[in-house]
Amino acid sequence: MDFPSYGIVSLGGVTVGLALLGWEITIWWPGLKQARKVKNLLKLLPFAAVWLYGMCLILSAGGLLGAGADWSLWGSSTIGNAALAYGVGGGTPVVTRTSNLVLTDGGHAVVVIATVVLIAVWVKRRGFNWMVTRALVSGVSLGLASGVAGVAGYVLSPLVSTAGDAIVGLL
Repeated sequence: MDFPSYGIVSLGGVTVGLALLGWEITIWWPGLKQARKVKNLLKLLPFAAVWLYGMCLILSAGGLLGAGADWSLWGSSTIGNAALAYGVGGGTPVVTRTSNLVLTDGGHAVVVIATVVLIAVWVKRRGFNWMVTRALVSGVSLGLASGVAGVAGYVLSPLVSTAGDAIVGLL
């Protein structure tokens, strides 16, 4: 099943993604000395995992999960564009990478598995978690961005695709 994809991120979308990332780091920040300790760094692990998952979602070729990620990207870009244009009078150029990487079939299998794990964690906690929402939208918003903001998505695609292909036997 293939749904139309949006696949374009504007400066507004990157602004929203980085703002949500900044929000999470600000909430987590224990101070300079404490930030270097492993036990405090491990507290960022759930956010980082969902953030990377959000990037994998936007790198998916289509389907229901890809359509949901596209919708989230459209929403974050629209909100960010409005904030930049009407909030500070700035412009909102398109900052999508020129060469988008999409996941292979094995990479898509990894995304489906990660989705099941995320749902299991969410059900286990029995409640809505804003951290998951912030991480997911931030990852989706930054996954296709060019420059430093989107480097994780650029590196993540071949890693997830290769791992997925190897796990399911496509290599």
